[in-house]
Amino acid sequence: MKTIYDIKTYLKRFGTFIYTGDRIADLELMEVEIREMYKLGMMEPKEFQMAILLLRQEIQAENEK
Repeated sequence: MKTIYDIKTYLKRFGTFIYTGDRIADLELMEVEIREMYKLGMMEPKEFQMAILLLRQEIQAENEK
């Protein structure tokens, strides 16, 4: 995973669609879903780390705006 779009696409493969109209809330919900999928063994550790890193960077960038 290299972009937020990749994370959204990954989540959609499992039937998870996230859109609240609030960008930061969307990113936080994606992080929760990714963590849950990792706990359930649906993700490799490398994928999980990359997704969390991307989400945290994007949340930080949004907060700085």
